[in-house]
Amino acid sequence: MRGGGRKSPKIFCLKCDISKYFESINHRILLEILKKKIADRKVVWLIEEILNSSEEKPGIGIPIGNLTSQLFANIYLNEIDQFVKHGLRAKYYIRYMDDFLLLDSDKKYLHKIKEEIQEFLKNKLNLELHPKKANIFPTEKGLRSSRVVDPEGIDFLGYIIFGNYRLLRKSTIKRFIKRTKFYQRKLKEGLIDSEKFNNSLQSWLSYACFGKSWRLRQNLSGRLGIKLIK
Repeated sequence: MRGGGRKSPKIFCLKCDISKYFESINHRILLEILKKKIADRKVVWLIEEILNSSEEKPGIGIPIGNLTSQLFANIYLNEIDQFVKHGLRAKYYIRYMDDFLLLDSDKKYLHKIKEEIQEFLKNKLNLELHPKKANIFPTEKGLRSSRVVDPEGIDFLGYIIFGNYRLLRKSTIKRFIKRTKFYQRKLKEGLIDSEKFNNSLQSWLSYACFGKSWRLRQNLSGRLGIKLIK
């Protein structure tokens, strides 16, 4: 991190999301990227056929549901990964699909980085940052007293991430409660079986255990009448 001295510097986060990502991917640019690694013309032809088979606009967009789309979407944004890491030489950078963030102690530096990323996305990939989801903020709100820091946390991939722990996002918890109650009604009415219900619980439980959630799972177990504590 930038900054010196013994005192730990204040850390800022640049968190970005690309506007209408999947429907904005340019087929020509994607094929140019793929051709750098794929020499077989038949494979390139097949990829073109896949891209053209589901386009809503000529030469633009890939469907979110296709298995190939997940791969193509990651390959497309490898270009921004290389630019940020090697062009801008940013040290603390994380991306998952079209959500990415950078950390630094210099807020002005992050503003400069944001402008350069916007320019790269527009000129090289025909993409734009989401105007309401590309923000710079401190990872700590500041001092509530002379000793206690009020953490802000980073909302990323369903968790609120702090320095040494993660919490589940409140909206995610609300969706889980709503879905579980819906499945409980369906189970009672015989419209789904216990296997489907339990699979849904285990899926969420695996996700929840990656965060600091023991007390939450204990409370939800009593509230919903299910077992969420391993």
